[in-house]
Amino acid sequence: MTQTNLIKPMLETLYPVIDYGKGVYLYDKTGKEYLDASSGAITANIGHGVEEIIEAMHEQAKRVSFVYRSQFTSEAAENLAKKIAELSIGDLNWSFFVNSGSEATETAMKIAIQYWQEKGIYTKNKVLSRWMSYHGITLGALSMSGHTGRRARFIPLLEDFPVIHPPYCYRCPYNREAPECGYVCAQELDTVIKRIGAEQIAAFIAEPIIGASGGAITPPKDYYKVIKEICDKNNILFIADEVMTGFGRTGPMLACEHWDIEPDIVALGKGMGAGYAPIAAALVSDRIMEPILQGSKVVMSGHTLSANPQSCAVSLAVLEYLDKNEIMKEIDEKSTYIFQRLKVLQKMFPFIGDIRGKGLMIGLEFVENQANKTPFPRSFLFTQKLIGQAEKCGLILYPAGAGIDGVNGDAILIAPPLTITIPEIDELVKRLHETFQLFTANNLIKEDDA
Repeated sequence: MTQTNLIKPMLETLYPVIDYGKGVYLYDKTGKEYLDASSGAITANIGHGVEEIIEAMHEQAKRVSFVYRSQFTSEAAENLAKKIAELSIGDLNWSFFVNSGSEATETAMKIAIQYWQEKGIYTKNKVLSRWMSYHGITLGALSMSGHTGRRARFIPLLEDFPVIHPPYCYRCPYNREAPECGYVCAQELDTVIKRIGAEQIAAFIAEPIIGASGGAITPPKDYYKVIKEICDKNNILFIADEVMTGFGRTGPMLACEHWDIEPDIVALGKGMGAGYAPIAAALVSDRIMEPILQGSKVVMSGHTLSANPQSCAVSLAVLEYLDKNEIMKEIDEKSTYIFQRLKVLQKMFPFIGDIRGKGLMIGLEFVENQANKTPFPRSFLFTQKLIGQAEKCGLILYPAGAGIDGVNGDAILIAPPLTITIPEIDELVKRLHETFQLFTANNLIKEDDA
């Protein structure tokens, strides 16, 4: 192992050293090309090396890169907040800028609790969530997360916020189908609220499409309508965790638009800076800000680099790039095409059990048997081996959880930059096909001749 002082995700793994990126491609120091089929961590929404963004970074750096939010504001931060309000639905007009998705969800949680305090209600301190969810790695965000693997080491420090099943239609725990099921997985929330007491609960948080912990689990048509009605009936706020899905990843600005619901608070991140700078946000509606504005007039949260002008300028440039080039308008066409191509692969490789998602956030769940959906044994390390093979084929994929317990299952996310072209999608599918072929040969998994 080469001497290193850097703590990496897997300490004994030798990672390629990336030299530069351009568009949907990355190039390592040996000159090897990788097609970034996952936008890194579903982050590089407009691809790598975009000159307009680099220029915006340079221009802001020439002016000022840091001011502290309790002493100054900046044009970059003010203009970014205005731009996000213009792009957002309903009355989501207030932005609290932070540095990561974990900070965004924690800030959303704190604002939800403070909202009730400002209204004179001090018992509403819990934030409920679902199993097979991921809202961040800091302790507050991890408490809200139903990601069993990432919770395991820290259970004594965490709150028991995950309480209901995810809308996992491919593996419905009730063995029913929507809409005839009556959305029983959503109705669970009402039962849990009755057990805990609505007077104890500030908010319910959910990813519109479940990302890292569920491989793009996508709820059926009226699922969120039921969830929102339950929240409203019980005076509980709804927080949409759009860290992964926001800013056009699934087509519209916010993924919750697919279900025609307006959250009270939204957590944003990843695509907000598109990987060019660390930035995230809690986006808050007028109705939630009103009692705070009438009361303490202070949102009790913040970080040294919150609303950093350098990051805000970059994010603004990213959003203007998306807007100017009408990139979100092209997502449906690209999504339809890539789904069609992936369905062809599913017929060829029987270990592809389910293909799901929306826009350019697509999950593939892998099974030993398509008919009975049997997952591979955990000891087989299917996802880990597949991603390793894909890397050899010059393709970057993102691992995701699967299986009804969130542990015994295998899935990946395919989420290339939103700027990917149709010929580049063809190249992505070609490399994925090659990956599956070599994986099949190397691991003695039989390939269907169909």
